[in-house]
Amino acid sequence: MTDTTREAARPETPAASPVPARGRPAAHRRARVTPWLFLAVPVALLLTFTYAPIANMVAYSFTDWDGVSPELNWTGAENYTELLTRRELFEVFLVSGYYLAASVVQIGLALYFATVLSFDVRLRNFFKGVLFFPYLINGVAIGFVFLYFFQDGGTLDSVLRLLGVDGDHAWLGTPVSANTSLAGVSVWRHLGLNFVLFLGAIQSIPGELYEAAGIDGASRWQQFRYIIAPGIRPVLSLSVILSVSGSLSVFEIPYIMTGGATGTETFVIQTVKLAFQFNKTGLASAAAVVLLLIVLAVTWVQRRIVPDEKADLV
Repeated sequence: MTDTTREAARPETPAASPVPARGRPAAHRRARVTPWLFLAVPVALLLTFTYAPIANMVAYSFTDWDGVSPELNWTGAENYTELLTRRELFEVFLVSGYYLAASVVQIGLALYFATVLSFDVRLRNFFKGVLFFPYLINGVAIGFVFLYFFQDGGTLDSVLRLLGVDGDHAWLGTPVSANTSLAGVSVWRHLGLNFVLFLGAIQSIPGELYEAAGIDGASRWQQFRYIIAPGIRPVLSLSVILSVSGSLSVFEIPYIMTGGATGTETFVIQTVKLAFQFNKTGLASAAAVVLLLIVLAVTWVQRRIVPDEKADLV
């Protein structure tokens, strides 16, 4: 059989049918619309339960609404003027200084424990659970537990007697001791969150850097200074922002344990009392807006002073 005969006998391969041109735009449109369909529900929830209440709060801050009456009168900037001219309304921010100092201790302890437990230490998984467990407990439960812990002749006084320290102490009886005690409770509760953040950031650093540093004879302190500290800088910056904003908006621990008495009233407790005890919802809304602006301003200043730069460890 000649080559010409073979070519004639070979079956013809059917040509691939081209994709219809009208199908391509439809698939392209579906690919563009699909992500927005997945985002529709969370965006709707975010607008409904976050941004719409914020907008209403800002609107109420320019009125004299009492939170009950269906009628409200427009008062302009009168609520903000009252906030800025009444000294006692801003004196409660001095209480935030205790929690701000406690946040420094909290970050230092969390960073220390995260650094130690990132290395090969016996029972490190056990200590990780012990440090993170308080953050899982409900804040109201913590408040009641430590309320009995700090009461006169309570658990803390009993432990001190075992150590040879006699006498009952009014831990919640004076402004200094009460705020110091409450700030200590805040450190105990929120230490686990910062610990987990720092531990995750430290463990994301490549292990080859530690091996190279160990070969060069670097000590643990030198590894922390030149490897760990630069490597976790973004997480450390986030932790500082959360700690500062949290110290300005402390609420549940002092509200449960003292109700704001004995000089422990925070700005948020004062705002809640203005709204629900004195029926000054307009003034309370203005206070909430001021607190939001202060937190945003502090965050902006912190990000300007310490920009979020990625460290090059190699």
